[in-house]
Amino acid sequence: MINNLTEKQKRVLRLIYDCIESSGFPPTLADLKNNLNLSSNQAILNYLTALEEKGCIKREGGQARGIKILPLGFKALEKDRAVPFLGASSAGPFVESLDNIVSNWITLRGEVIKNEKIMQSKEDFFAIQVYGDSMINAGINNEDILLVKKTMEFLSGDIVVARSDDGTTVKRFIAESDGRAYLKPENPVYKNIPIFAETFFDGKVILNLSAMNKNNVK
Repeated sequence: MINNLTEKQKRVLRLIYDCIESSGFPPTLADLKNNLNLSSNQAILNYLTALEEKGCIKREGGQARGIKILPLGFKALEKDRAVPFLGASSAGPFVESLDNIVSNWITLRGEVIKNEKIMQSKEDFFAIQVYGDSMINAGINNEDILLVKKTMEFLSGDIVVARSDDGTTVKRFIAESDGRAYLKPENPVYKNIPIFAETFFDGKVILNLSAMNKNNVK
C-alpha cells in the first residue's frame, strides 16, 4: 500500500514525522493546516483518513495530538522506526515515576531492525534507561537502555516496569502457585519486593538496546 501514497499524502506523513522528531509530539490539525497552507480542517482529516486506511498511521480518538506512525509509515518515509524515550527507571529500589511528557525519541537501528516482530508490530513501545545493579544476572546493567512493550498481559518470569506511589523499578515478575506474587531482583544482594494493590505494570521489557549482540533479555 505504501506505493499508493500520493505526493501530498507523503508530505503530510513527513510533516507528522518531522514534528515528532523535533518536538516529541505529533502535530495538531492546526499545525498541519498551517504547514500545508490549507484553510479547511476537513482537507487535513481526509489526508489523515487516507494515511490510516493505507496502514501508515493510527489515530487515537479524542486526542488532539493522537497520531502514531506505524511501521508502514516509517517504511514509506524510508526512516527507521522510533519509540518514545520516557526517562529513567531503577534497577534497584523504586525511583521517581517515568515522565509522561515525551521530550526525546530513540530510533531503532542496528540489530533491532532485523527483528521483524518489533519492526512490523503495531503495538506501542517505549524506551527507558535503568540505573542500578539489581538486574545484572538478567543481563541488565547500570545505564542500559531497554525497549519496553506496553501490554496488559504478564506471565510469571517476565521482566516488567513496575510502578507504585514510590516510583518505578525494573524487576522480574513472579507469581507463585500458592497465590503469592512479588518483584524479584536478579542480584542476590537485593530482596524481593511485594506486590500491593497500588502496584501497576507499565510494560514488559523485551530487548536491551545497550546490548545489541543479544536478541532478548534473559
